[in-house]
Amino acid sequence: MVIQIDSREHKWELARIQRQLTAAGCKTIVSKLYVGDYQSLDNPRLIIDRKKDLLELCGNVCQQHERFQKELVRAMDAGIQIIILCEHGEEIKCLEDVYFWDNPRLKESPKATTGESLYKSLMTIKNRYNVRFEFCTKKETGSKIMELLNDGEERQRVDKTL
Repeated sequence: MVIQIDSREHKWELARIQRQLTAAGCKTIVSKLYVGDYQSLDNPRLIIDRKKDLLELCGNVCQQHERFQKELVRAMDAGIQIIILCEHGEEIKCLEDVYFWDNPRLKESPKATTGESLYKSLMTIKNRYNVRFEFCTKKETGSKIMELLNDGEERQRVDKTL
């Protein structure tokens, strides 16, 4: 498998994830992607957009909503499915866990987004833009990227045979 990594990915994150992918026997190339951060060269219609944690995802959804929405629309218009992979850690394993997330910013401001509110926003995004949400730890990121992109390639092969 060859995975293309967006050249705008943060330098230290790119190096960390590239090491994980290489250690798992995956080849990587770095160049600008139309949307997202990772794609298999065998299936350019499936893209992974990595988020370092729920705070980053919350910022995209709440504070940078217009820019984030434009990227989702651009992907949808191009026939690309986006999987948002959030590296939050052990306590968030699925989308439903977000509902119970205790946003640390609530200690600073009662107006900060609650887990319940973020969950509702993510469900709207999931349904409106056909986005999948997946979660992992930072140690699992490389293998999770390969798993998700490989599953997408397998689905594409099955669809072609039907």
